[in-house]
Order: sequence, then structure tokens, then C-alpha cells
Amino acid sequence: MVSRPCSVCFVLPPHILERIAQNGSPSQQRTAVRSLLQSERIRGQRDAISESLALSSVPTGERRRTLYNARHDTTLPGQRMRGEGEPLTGDPSADEAFEGAGATYDLYHEVYGRSGLDDRGMRLDASVHYSEGFDNAFWNGTQMVYGDGDENRPEEERLFNRFTCAVDIIGHELTHGVTQYEANLVYYHQSGALNESFSDVMGSMVKQRLLGQKADEADWLIGAGLLTSNVKGVAIRSMKAPGTAYDDPVLGRDPQPAHMEQYDHMPIWQDNGGVHINSGIPNRAFYVAAMEIGGAAWERAGRIWYYTLRDRLRRTSTFQDAAHRTWQVAGELFGEKSREQVAVHTGWDAVGIDSRRMSINPIGIR
Repeated sequence: MVSRPCSVCFVLPPHILERIAQNGSPSQQRTAVRSLLQSERIRGQRDAISESLALSSVPTGERRRTLYNARHDTTLPGQRMRGEGEPLTGDPSADEAFEGAGATYDLYHEVYGRSGLDDRGMRLDASVHYSEGFDNAFWNGTQMVYGDGDENRPEEERLFNRFTCAVDIIGHELTHGVTQYEANLVYYHQSGALNESFSDVMGSMVKQRLLGQKADEADWLIGAGLLTSNVKGVAIRSMKAPGTAYDDPVLGRDPQPAHMEQYDHMPIWQDNGGVHINSGIPNRAFYVAAMEIGGAAWERAGRIWYYTLRDRLRRTSTFQDAAHRTWQVAGELFGEKSREQVAVHTGWDAVGIDSRRMSINPIGIR
């Protein structure tokens, strides 16, 4: 059975584009407004997206990536550019998207034993050069789609580099596909913020594994390299220190809270109730837990979070549910009162949530 996505998931939060539409130059404002309007149109069309790509499976453990060129149009997937076993195209966006999909597949398959996004060998398709001046990248329920950022604009007007330049963004968006086939977390309020947070967690695991970094060697930034030198900022989010990724006259200041005391009770029409903003809280919980555990974060901390997403959460799970169930999973994987379980408790405690508080309907790891 194919599970429909609860929403099309964009990597660049709407509040950033809204700030640019308010504070940018006339040219930047036009681009931001166009990207916002395109994003709304894409969301409105999500139920009409063909599921033929999602239905195509391959044998377990076998990758099948295909890269397409949308050629600045909005018709997907576009012109085929590269498939498995074929050489580099020479197009940086295409080759980064292709290799990033491979790194994401490898993390899930080689570390967590998962075969594709749906665990049944789902093919990995992506299209680059989507539309004209589209400042975003998104998972549409069946494939990845990347805009070019501001690469074709005058240097002084550029705010974003190409959206394929950060492998954690690729891992983030593809993880929305994993969530779609597992917990399928509803994309609003706390369940939606968890949806975003799990994508940040696994996107960071893809990046750290690719770079061979231990937890204390990683920058814990999401989208490092995406912002140009014209922007006062280092990334679009910080898992280590939510709220500090950027502070810029055009983009505004990073609004993410790092603790439940600062939780932003936003209305549903504003960022789906703050899914990109309040995700900073569970993001920091994971960062603290991973640092307490030490070593390569994808091996133990990442495994706890992945198994929780796969086996324990449901569509409307809350932060409290995630806290208790990651604590439960840590105990089952590594032992009660183990370093790992204590670290998970420490992580959630750092953001104001008691992970030992009971959740309903415990389900065993399969």
C-alpha cells in the first residue's frame, strides 16, 4: 500500500522567504514572492502527483537513482541526465543531487538495514534546475526537486547558492520520504515539527557519516554552504544552538527556540503551526544525547531515533511521545540505565521534557 505524503515538504522555511519579501531589494522581493506562490501551487497539486515512481521497487539492497533536468520548467521529471553506473554529467547540481541520494541510501541501508525510502527498494529520482529563480528544494511524495537558488543572479543580489550544495539538505528531504512510509507524522504543530526534526537528524547523520566525523567534530548545522557571503549567517538551522544560525537584515533572525519554555504557539496557517520553527527543540535534544553518547552519532544515537521513527511513533505523536519512546528504545537496544539511555534522558531534559514520563500504546521494535 502506498502512503500519500501529508504535505509537500520544502527545505527552506516560509518565514525566510516572507522576510525576504519584506526586507529585500526589489529584485529579491520579486524572487521571494514568486517562490512562495510556486510553493503554494505545488502544495495544492500534491494530490494529483503521479505515484508511479513510488510504486516502482527493486530487489533489496540495490540502488537505482535517476537524475533529470527540468530545464527551468515545472513539468516533472524532465530530461534524463544520469542513471546508476553512468559517469558524472559535469553539471554540479546534477552530480551533487545524484551523489547525495547515494549517500542517503547508503546510510539507511548499510547502517540501519533499510532498502530504499519505503524499505522495498523504492527508486530514487530527482530533478534539478526546476523553474526560473526558484529558491527551494522539496520532496513531493515521489521524487526530489531542486531549484537553482540565486546562481543566475548578479553577485551582489545572491542570497542562496544552489540547493544541492549541502548533502544534509538532500538527506533531510529524502528522510521526509522515509517518514511518509513509517510514522507519517501529520504536518502541523508538534507532529509536524517532529517530522522536520527527524529529517534534520538524519540529514545530519548523512553528512557526518560522509565526512567521517564523530559527534564532537561535527558542526551540527543544517544547510551550511547554502547561504552566500552576502548573508550574515552560517546555515538555515543549528541543532546545537537553535536560534543562532543567522541574524541578517534581509533574512531576519533565526526564530527557533531551544527549550519548551520558548515554544512558539503559532496558528495553523503560519508555517503549519510552526513546524520549521519548533523543530529546534527536538533537534537540540538529539544533539545533546549524541554528544553525551559520543563517537559516531549515526551508530547509536541515530539508530535510536531511526528505530523510534520506524516502530514507535504515530501520525499525531507529540514531543513527549518522542521523548519517552526514544528513551524506551535506548533501553531496549543498549540496556536499562545504559549510557545511551541516560544520554537520551539528558538530551530531552536539556529542552524541558522528562523522557521517563509514560506514553501510551508501547510497541516493540520489530
